[in-house]
Amino acid sequence: MIQEIAARELDTEQFINEKVEEIRRVVGDGTAINALSGGVDSSTVTMLGHRALGDLLRTVFIQNGLMREGEPERVASLFRNLDVKVDIVDARKEFFGALKGITDPEEKREAITQTFYRNVFGRIVKESGAKHLLQGTILTDVDETVAGIKRQHNVFEQLGINPQEAFGYHIIEPLIQLRKDGVRKVGRALGLPAELFERIPFPGPALSARVIGEATPERIETVRKATVVVERLLKDTGAFQYMAILHDDRVTGMRDGKRDFGQQIEVRCWDSVDARTATPTGLSHDLLQELAQQIICEVPGVVSVTYNIATKPPSTIEAV
Repeated sequence: MIQEIAARELDTEQFINEKVEEIRRVVGDGTAINALSGGVDSSTVTMLGHRALGDLLRTVFIQNGLMREGEPERVASLFRNLDVKVDIVDARKEFFGALKGITDPEEKREAITQTFYRNVFGRIVKESGAKHLLQGTILTDVDETVAGIKRQHNVFEQLGINPQEAFGYHIIEPLIQLRKDGVRKVGRALGLPAELFERIPFPGPALSARVIGEATPERIETVRKATVVVERLLKDTGAFQYMAILHDDRVTGMRDGKRDFGQQIEVRCWDSVDARTATPTGLSHDLLQELAQQIICEVPGVVSVTYNIATKPPSTIEAV
């Protein structure tokens, strides 16, 4: 059982020193690779790993075609300012090939997991000679996977999967005792800019998790454009997380003043502390209306926008 370190009890200096020594001990005189996505968890583990290993850690950003607009270049630039070199590896063909024809959410997650760990990183690790992969798994990832809420792409040993046997390398998870609020504290202590340690959560399967149905390049591009609008308009709300989701069905709506039959975007915006539970943010009608107008205006093919007011996890109501 993983021993949780709550954010309120976290001594960041002690935690960082202990994890730096742990990473050095595990890697020894070898080298390691870490996967950077630009999220809070992966950014924090990148800085932790480089403090421990320096040039013995190679940082890689996998361009899977499923990220936010301009993400690879932006993240590489931010880390360059922190004296961390980031190699961008283009693997878009492999990921879209693995996702072709898949519509089930869990099957999409599994396809991305296998492509990421077995194919792309398996190849990179083999070519580099590294024996270890450093990644930012946190306790909430484990909880959600073990509870069957959703399979997080970075959880293995808790499911009886040995990464060494399955993929050919050992995985180091220095943040696994923390939840998101604790990781933010560690990231800040490591010198990450607020733009990184305060970022809203973003799923491991990236935008494929925000497309209902098949995640084709065209549908990913639609939700990517909608995500730009949502993040632009909701960044000052103080919400824990906000996102755009592309539905699979088509609906009747209005576009350019005319009746149209097209796609529908669902917007979700949540208040939370640790991502385990969340309540919908109370957005004003004017803001919701602006969201809808700008998404329909800026995202080709979208004619309808909805706002989700469900809690996470869903609340239960007793029959009377």
